[in-house]
Amino acid sequence: MSIKRIHVGPRMSGIVINGSNVHLSGMTAARREGRSVAEQTGDILKRIDELLADAGTSKEHLVQVNIWLSDITTFDEMNSVWDKWVIPGHTPAGATVEARLALPDIKVEIQVLAALPS
Repeated sequence: MSIKRIHVGPRMSGIVINGSNVHLSGMTAARREGRSVAEQTGDILKRIDELLADAGTSKEHLVQVNIWLSDITTFDEMNSVWDKWVIPGHTPAGATVEARLALPDIKVEIQVLAALPS
């Protein structure tokens, strides 16, 4: 099975395609102090759309999502944006947990796995 890497960096690749699986690295929003969870979530989802397109797929083919929140009480705020973005009937398996993220101004991190269209 071949492995293809896109947006390769020194520490990680933005996208790794393994067979028909498209793995995205965990995405965070551009760092700007004082941004809400909803704003950060919207920025992340826009970037996920772009990366999935770079890989030749789309959110219609989501398989799994992992979401980390720095404060689980913002779960509903994050979901207010997520629910508008995800395609009904194409929702992935998923989990959302509270975690201390890399920097204090990062409130949301999202990682997805998608499939390549057949």
